[in-house]
Amino acid sequence: MLNAWSNPTGRRLILIVTLSLFLLSFGTVGYMMVGQFSFLDALYMTVITVTTVGYQEVRPLDAGGRLFTIIFIFMSIGFVAYNVAYFAQLLMDANWFALYRKRRVRNMLKQVQDHYIICGYGQMGKVIVDELLQHGVPIVVVEQDEALCVRLRERNVPHLRGDATEEEILLEAGIKRANGLVASVMRDTDNVFIVLTARDLNRNLYISARANTSGSDKRLTKAGADRVVSPYVTGAHRIAQNILRPNVTDFFDLALSGSGMALSLEELLLPEHAHIVGSTLMHSGIRNDFDLIIVAIKRTDQTMVYNPSPRETLHAGDILLALGPRPNLDRFAQALYGENYLQYRGSWNYRLHQPGFQSEGTSDNSEIETDNLKAG
Repeated sequence: MLNAWSNPTGRRLILIVTLSLFLLSFGTVGYMMVGQFSFLDALYMTVITVTTVGYQEVRPLDAGGRLFTIIFIFMSIGFVAYNVAYFAQLLMDANWFALYRKRRVRNMLKQVQDHYIICGYGQMGKVIVDELLQHGVPIVVVEQDEALCVRLRERNVPHLRGDATEEEILLEAGIKRANGLVASVMRDTDNVFIVLTARDLNRNLYISARANTSGSDKRLTKAGADRVVSPYVTGAHRIAQNILRPNVTDFFDLALSGSGMALSLEELLLPEHAHIVGSTLMHSGIRNDFDLIIVAIKRTDQTMVYNPSPRETLHAGDILLALGPRPNLDRFAQALYGENYLQYRGSWNYRLHQPGFQSEGTSDNSEIETDNLKAG
């Protein structure tokens, strides 16, 4: 009760309830005293007078009863007018809609699973969101800035306003049921704490992090990130490659985006039950049946076999980097994973659904020196 009274909305609601009880009591007692009505008849007269439904009186009123009714009607009109004005203001209040929106988002987040949590919707975060949405990847964005949350709301993108370094926010974003997380806020210190918290909450989570300054990549990796990207270093290399090999970069851009070109590049992990496990590339039928080119094979020991020979043997757990038309890649993925192949697009998604799988970034030694964090 004390908490409700400290809130303006709570105080007004308490006042309305109090006035309602007072009005019912005043009318009931008044009709019992003036009109000599029984309690039930007096309550009935009070209710039909306040609600103005116009039902017939229990019995004719004398002059005193009519005078009391006139006074009571004016009191009721004032009370009803106050209630109507208050509830109209409550419905128009932005806070009311914000609370409704927040409750609706929370209910939605309780149902989402196998999604990716994007922490930060700045310039880099927006590109990440656009790319993942284009490929049909379910996401939830965590962002503190209200202006950016408005943009997400306008785009109907699932999001949560809050600080991604806080454990409660990540739990609310469904981190226990998520496939992965992207830490892409501006401050490296915040990204480190996001990675630490996320890794502690979900040991099998695939975590990709952004490093803005030199040395932060090592801290992020030690904190538990599976992949660390420095946008400045990557951007600088990209600009240099555009100068040195512009056509090569154009080719990979189109192949990786899967748009505006007949070819796409995809990575596919070979499950144990795949029919081509144990076969050589020559006898696997990948080239003849699916018209795909295997550019490279990544073994389970992390070694990469580039331009594999036709006699290369395929093993369970190998990651195939396949180049070919998107429909053919989808057919091959369907042959590997079954009807739900779209759910497992990308080798990481498939590995997440295997029993006993543990993230590469999972480590028992995930302590970070606080002084280094503050310095970074």
